[in-house]
Amino acid sequence: MSMPKNISIIGVPMDLGQIRRGVDMGPSAVRYAGLSEQVEELGYKVNDKGNIPVERPASSLQGEGLTNLQAIIQASTHLAAVFSEIKQAGDFPLVLGGDHSVSIGSVAAAGMHDENLGLIWYDAHPDLNTEETSPSGNIHGMPLAVSLGIGNQQLTSIGQKLPKVKPENIVIVGARSIDEGEKECIKKHGIKTFTMHDIDRLGMTRVMEKTIEYLKNKTSNVHLSFDLDSIDPQDAPGVGTPVLGGISYRESHLAFEMLSEADIITSADIVEVNPILDQKNQTAHVAVELITSLFGKKLLYSPSPEDKKIMGVEYGN
Repeated sequence: MSMPKNISIIGVPMDLGQIRRGVDMGPSAVRYAGLSEQVEELGYKVNDKGNIPVERPASSLQGEGLTNLQAIIQASTHLAAVFSEIKQAGDFPLVLGGDHSVSIGSVAAAGMHDENLGLIWYDAHPDLNTEETSPSGNIHGMPLAVSLGIGNQQLTSIGQKLPKVKPENIVIVGARSIDEGEKECIKKHGIKTFTMHDIDRLGMTRVMEKTIEYLKNKTSNVHLSFDLDSIDPQDAPGVGTPVLGGISYRESHLAFEMLSEADIITSADIVEVNPILDQKNQTAHVAVELITSLFGKKLLYSPSPEDKKIMGVEYGN
């Protein structure tokens, strides 16, 4: 399926999935960095639908053992409804977070529109924890598990369909901080995972070739969940949970350019931009620059089909 030419932006100003404040300002920071203007320059029609309301509870633990559970359920349910409306209209939903718990709603909605959804989890963390395995009880470390139908039933039932995505249709890229319970989950469910060790050994070109090959023939729609902490803190310092030794700025451009050429991404979320920890909105600008690469921005020009063959890129149109 080709990427739609109409893009609808949804902001989710939510920092409830963890205890560090600031990522609720992520949508504003990314907008301020010129997201709409730069995407429109590429020939897309952009409709910014504003932010969904996020209520901050008086108590973070609401008798469930998970931080801000009920508030996250409410926000995720609202996001899933708006995301679903955008999909039904034939537009590309682009979600701005917020912490990574926002993807509970976006992946739930994407899964409702495709029984065989593909998912690229571009993140330093697999986010496969549950209440039993999480060291913190923070829900931003659980959204991929929730999307697989694993964990708290109130979270997994958002969007009704279970699972939202099949484990064999997931590729994790850039993981470098993996809890023991997450390692067991990856092994048990056979989730395709490219750690930083794999990126170092194979190079980003081969990792993305393998990712595209793995997903393109088995799925018709692919959601990209892009956590800015996948990028090395030198290039993206303003994130919720920074981890040293990440993907470089240039490697990420290459990855997103290859995804653009493959033309498989049909929805996305951008999460964990924290302006409080940033330097002159650097991380938000990185997010915008990478997303415009995903939408087709090139250093010189868009390659023709003949150029793609010469370069060995045969995944696109």
